[in-house]
Amino acid sequence: MEAVVFVFSLLDCCALIFLSVYFIITLSDLECDYINARSCCSKLNKWVIPELIGHTIVTVLMLVSLHWFIFLLNLPVATWNIYRFIMVPSGNMGVFDPTEIHNRGQLKSHMKEAMVKLGFHLLCFFMYLYSMILALIND
Repeated sequence: MEAVVFVFSLLDCCALIFLSVYFIITLSDLECDYINARSCCSKLNKWVIPELIGHTIVTVLMLVSLHWFIFLLNLPVATWNIYRFIMVPSGNMGVFDPTEIHNRGQLKSHMKEAMVKLGFHLLCFFMYLYSMILALIND
């Protein structure tokens, strides 16, 4: 059972790594003016909810399977994703808004956030891989 938990977490983490790379590429395209703000934000907002759901599922899965350290490691990022989604001002297009993305350094902060998430998901990938191998050996 434990191996199944980590296999699912590993697959989910691969999807989250892909999303982080996609966010970085799309934001860097906006920064270099290869795409306009409206299309960039619509592309990114399409993937905010799947990212939120994917990360929340892994966090809850670690809680249910009693892997406390991994749960506590995932909890701040999951909480941040939920907070960021809930605190979108009314009238904005979503988490990424084309009218505000160039204001007050939001583009740079979104880029930093995507980089930090990429690093976090890479760390989690290797933790899940190690845990999966350990669970398969112990079975």
